[in-house]
Amino acid sequence: MSDTPTSDPKPSFRSDVTVELVKHTASDSDVLWAARVSTAGEQSLEEMQKDPERSKGLINYLMRDRHGSPFEHNSMTFFISAPIFVFREFMRHRVGWSYNEESGRYRELDPVFYVPSESRKLVQQGRPGKYEFVEGTQAQQELVGRAMEDSYRQAYDAYQEMLAAGVAREVARAVLPVGLFSSMYATCNARSMMHFLGLRTTHELAKVPSFPQREIAMVGEQMEEHWAKLMPLTHAAFNTNGRVAP
Repeated sequence: MSDTPTSDPKPSFRSDVTVELVKHTASDSDVLWAARVSTAGEQSLEEMQKDPERSKGLINYLMRDRHGSPFEHNSMTFFISAPIFVFREFMRHRVGWSYNEESGRYRELDPVFYVPSESRKLVQQGRPGKYEFVEGTQAQQELVGRAMEDSYRQAYDAYQEMLAAGVAREVARAVLPVGLFSSMYATCNARSMMHFLGLRTTHELAKVPSFPQREIAMVGEQMEEHWAKLMPLTHAAFNTNGRVAP
């Protein structure tokens, strides 16, 4: 039997996502010593003390010719808050990623829900694989906001009612929508990060066009900002070579 709720929280609504870099062991020099071990053996350890700017040509070569494994010897862990539907897309990325998400079995879920801002394009034109999104009308914007908020309130009221009646959290959570905010730790390396960004962001330098949902692109853009500061030469080479993961 579940614990009964100790409060009566009211739903709140957000249009943003948040990404926090929790910890990392990631630098451009990680790519260099990993690459040079093939020719220098133990002497490649000397790269840890050298300025990676001296070898940015090597990083660009590895990226251009798609020698990918040297980009795996680093780690970044992010704490991400986003709607559940974003995480379900996110977890399609399995190679080079580790995830731990908050659980609706073990804690009462907070009533924080996603409602898109007015800048979010609402109308899809064209067919899958060849379509675009355009601005919605004021009436559509108002409908989306009203319908989502009403639905969220009704769902969370039902959730609270079941918890108050002693229904287990893992059962009661079934009524909650995918617009509910969740949080998770996500850990990756630079190579898996590049693969994610190539698919989940839109960028003018990308050789291969991508059509990500806007909300997961918002997460990707924030992650990229953190990564670019940690590994600026690797990030620059990624852009120079068409944003294709090696």
